[in-house]
Amino acid sequence: MADLTKRQGEVLEFIRETQHRYGHSPTLREISAHFGFKSPKAAADHLAALERKGVISKRERLARSLRILSPLEKFAQPVTRIPIYGSIPAGFADTRQQEALGCVSMDVSTLGIRATARTYALRVKGDSMTGRHIVDGDIAILEGGRLPREGDVVAALIDGESTLKTYGIEQGRPVLRAENPRYPRLVPAAELSIQGVLVGLVRGQEV
Repeated sequence: MADLTKRQGEVLEFIRETQHRYGHSPTLREISAHFGFKSPKAAADHLAALERKGVISKRERLARSLRILSPLEKFAQPVTRIPIYGSIPAGFADTRQQEALGCVSMDVSTLGIRATARTYALRVKGDSMTGRHIVDGDIAILEGGRLPREGDVVAALIDGESTLKTYGIEQGRPVLRAENPRYPRLVPAAELSIQGVLVGLVRGQEV
């Protein structure tokens, strides 16, 4: 806990007891009356000090909005819900129909990325990308609308079939490479559309 004065600790404990007993925090006048302060300003000063020290938070212009903060709260990061639009083969290209699976909730900052409106996820099916430590059942976090660079892992639509592969350039032409010697590289006969570039990977999470 932050380094509190004796009175600040007492005010904090009064807030905690009031919330436990009545289900809401005390008002400035109630704090003043309890401690015998001459005016609500003295109570407000103590609350401001507690807020500066990171042990409470409050919403401006809203009565009984005091909230006691956990010491671990400063380490918490906002959780982002990323939509999972279905699965993608990390094997041979597939024409399967994608199905909505829901969302994956995660702290994207742990992956070092910033989620945007174009961030989405796909469940990996197959073992063609094991050389990049992408295995069956993983959730691939992808960014749509991003131009791929050579060596990026991409979700691609190649001649009408979807797959997850490594993007490359050979003799001036784009190719898709597997990261498992059991699978061939793919060269588009007519069409190659990059639907997303891999920006993160989540392992072993149920949806």
